[in-house]
Amino acid sequence: MEGAVMSEPVELAGMGAIVGADGVGFRVWAPHADTVAVVGDFNDWDETADPLTRENDEGYWYGCVDGATTGQQYKFVLTNGDLRLERIDPYARQVTNSVGNGVIVDPADFDWQGDDFTLPPLNELVIYEAHVGSFVTQPGRQGNLELLTDKLQHVVNLGCNVIQLMPVAEFAGDLSWGYNPAHMFAVESTYGGPHAYREFVRRAHELGLGVIQDVVYNHFGPSDLDLWQFDGWSENGKGGIYFYNDDRSHTPWGDTRPDYGRGPVRQFIHDNAMMWLDEFHVDGLRMDMTPYMRSKDATGFDIMDGWTLQAWVNRDIVARHPHAVLIAEDMHSEPRVTGFDNDGAGYHAQWDPNFVHPIRAAIQAARDEDRSMSAVAGALTFNYDGDAFRRVVYTESHDEVANGKARVVSEINHSDQQGWHSQKRSTLGAALALTAPGVPMLFQGQEFLQGDWFRDDVPLDWHLSRTHHGIVQLYADLVALRRNRHGRSRGLQGQGITVFHVDEAAKVLAFQRWADHGVGDDVVVVVNLSDKPLEDLRIGLPAAGAWRLELNSDSSFYSDDFADFVSEDLVGEAEPRDGLDASASVSIAPYTVLIYSYAG
Repeated sequence: MEGAVMSEPVELAGMGAIVGADGVGFRVWAPHADTVAVVGDFNDWDETADPLTRENDEGYWYGCVDGATTGQQYKFVLTNGDLRLERIDPYARQVTNSVGNGVIVDPADFDWQGDDFTLPPLNELVIYEAHVGSFVTQPGRQGNLELLTDKLQHVVNLGCNVIQLMPVAEFAGDLSWGYNPAHMFAVESTYGGPHAYREFVRRAHELGLGVIQDVVYNHFGPSDLDLWQFDGWSENGKGGIYFYNDDRSHTPWGDTRPDYGRGPVRQFIHDNAMMWLDEFHVDGLRMDMTPYMRSKDATGFDIMDGWTLQAWVNRDIVARHPHAVLIAEDMHSEPRVTGFDNDGAGYHAQWDPNFVHPIRAAIQAARDEDRSMSAVAGALTFNYDGDAFRRVVYTESHDEVANGKARVVSEINHSDQQGWHSQKRSTLGAALALTAPGVPMLFQGQEFLQGDWFRDDVPLDWHLSRTHHGIVQLYADLVALRRNRHGRSRGLQGQGITVFHVDEAAKVLAFQRWADHGVGDDVVVVVNLSDKPLEDLRIGLPAAGAWRLELNSDSSFYSDDFADFVSEDLVGEAEPRDGLDASASVSIAPYTVLIYSYAG
């Protein structure tokens, strides 16, 4: 069957519209076409003016149009027997809209003003996930990259050092989460197109923010998809040259799984991944639902070409951009996703269901007796192949706050989403994410108690950031500790964790974090997951001496609804407890986190 056997990618000097000094070259892959021509503003859309020449047996066509220039619109016209097909260039860097025309763009025509931003190491990252269309809007105006760029200071003030954008590739219509890419190489026109995206990345870098771009390779479309039966050929009524034409084509989002075994399709996806880093200066990629690239139903490895494609793309990105970070959404606890040996896919980290699900269950349970402290301990200590930073930990993401689920504050108490219980337990969950081993991630608006569920047509309620400015400050203080911005909490960036106190009856847990141990490194976190305050609770400590209280999440500084329950610095005494050499008595408010640093 055609497309079933993997062929090696053909090395060509560019695809799509290739801008030169005196004109533009056009190259397209259409192996079943009888003729191909390029039409556009440069030739009055005359199909006879600029025919392309078939270059090789792989089915690539090429031609150069003298006088064509950037900003002009264009399309390809293909014939296959009696079929006449108008197609947007699969490699178009800009489109007028998802069913419009391609626009000639010179990727080099942008002043990066010396941009040389380098992403910090993985263990220092705190990610903020955002959706361009709903992050911030104006009356009568949908969210776009310009508005998001103007609002980046909020992310900086929060302390996050990476912003991760949900997909921005051109999609059908004006509203979308972005997981229905119609034109993989074009930045969504309603967001502002490629120039606005470059401006966004440049400004983010100026502010010290890295940028991770979410990309979708497990399916294309399914609507407004010129790739569908691109050159007129298909089998079984399926999608043609870019897609599997058998049962491997089916995905939960449409019958449009790419044919990972065909060399030109592999090259297409490889080129797209590289484009975001090479041409837009992004600092990493988050790849959507990768199990559907390696398996028909996400349960195994029955599409090995999809697995080897990921490894090839990731290997080449690391070679060309050694500081880039690669994140997979696999959600199957598969250690080979973040493996770097011959069998691994080569991602640096993967979203971790072993954290988000038990932690959300613990903080959302209505009754204290339904919270499992051992499950929380397991969520804190889980890792992949002994590396704490091969996972991304969070309580909210676009998936966890939609599709039948809602924001944590809504799940806790839908009728009072900004009330005491929602404030206390949602921030407790965030504190666990920001103190646990792993790469912590926040989702837009959780820092000011955004409620209900995520929708692409409902913008963030920014007045909540003023109403709950104290909660925003609590998040900022947690992020500052996670990033060791005061030089006293380096252990939160380390590999070490020991959960040394687990009390199922009292719903209390305490754990130690460290990198190298010692003053300014060792951190102890005490968690009360009950509605009762606890006084003079004796817990172990890693060492005798002074332990400074860095954060009390019950402080009235963070909310007028909090009790400001008295918790103080500790003095560890040489009295063994919990398997440790020292101990002290702790007092802690309901649904509260206390964070201590070792002062010697």
